Amino acid sequence: VTCRGNEQKAVFRDDGDRRQFLQKLTHSLDIYTVKLYSYVLMTNHFHLLVETPLGNLGEFMRHFNISYTGYFNHRHQRAGHVDQGRYKSILVDKEAYLTLLSRYIHLNPIRTRLLAKALLRDKMNYLRRYRWSSLPGYLEKRKKESFIEYAVVLGEYGGETERGRRGYQRALYGDLVGRVEIKGAIVGQSILGGEGFISWINRTFFKGVEDRERPSLRAIRRREEKEEVLKVIEEVTGKGLKQIREEKGVLLQMSMELLYRVGGLRGQEIGELFGVGYTSVSQERRRLSDRLRDDRRAQGLFKQLHAKCHD
Repeated sequence: VTCRGNEQKAVFRDDGDRRQFLQKLTHSLDIYTVKLYSYVLMTNHFHLLVETPLGNLGEFMRHFNISYTGYFNHRHQRAGHVDQGRYKSILVDKEAYLTLLSRYIHLNPIRTRLLAKALLRDKMNYLRRYRWSSLPGYLEKRKKESFIEYAVVLGEYGGETERGRRGYQRALYGDLVGRVEIKGAIVGQSILGGEGFISWINRTFFKGVEDRERPSLRAIRRREEKEEVLKVIEEVTGKGLKQIREEKGVLLQMSMELLYRVGGLRGQEIGELFGVGYTSVSQERRRLSDRLRDDRRAQGLFKQLHAKCHD
């Protein structure tokens, strides 16, 4: 969950605000039985990684935001919203992305212009010293906070032990070297997960829902159709995405055409998949059209692939 200050203004003016924020957050976590895995407080926004066993994120956030806004306005003698509209949230595949997202949140304090060119050692030291984050408790047992659930995330690195904490720190350092990003993996601006997770969400919660009723659903369904198209191509030709991309030729052209026709992907999305620009996608699709007029063998393969995609 992410919230930004109204008009990009500060959500926290000093450490007193931050302490009150965490106090009210802890109270709301308890009332709504919400688990908090990670958090970070920046000047004009904050991030929370939470699990809601009761499916009550809306109620939890409403109570929490009203509590903090009331405090903030009273203390600073102001009126109106503190946050910029409604909070933003994404649904996360716990098995595949929980630990990565936890580290991503903990890296926020060094994503500033001042620290962009700092040495890796200095960035890591800055993160360790940053007070308004759940990271210190992940790295040192004595800095644990009672309202944070550490065990699930640290379980991937050896548990809530010194070994587990060292493993988490090594992974975090690796993220600093590799510049971890997750935005490109978020589907429809609302879901972060593997193909199986996305399919399950679609079947379980969006069955019978029209695409136009929920724009993010279009992106989810395109993702599913893309995987189906690529699966059919591999079953029929024995060639996967990597090999098609390397060999190029008519199979690349057919893959692009099927992803456009059946998968519903746009030219830019297809280009990103094959490592080319969207103009190249248009050119390859035109070449396929010309080829299919005269090449019977290509015609037969394309008809077979197209029909199987619709089975």
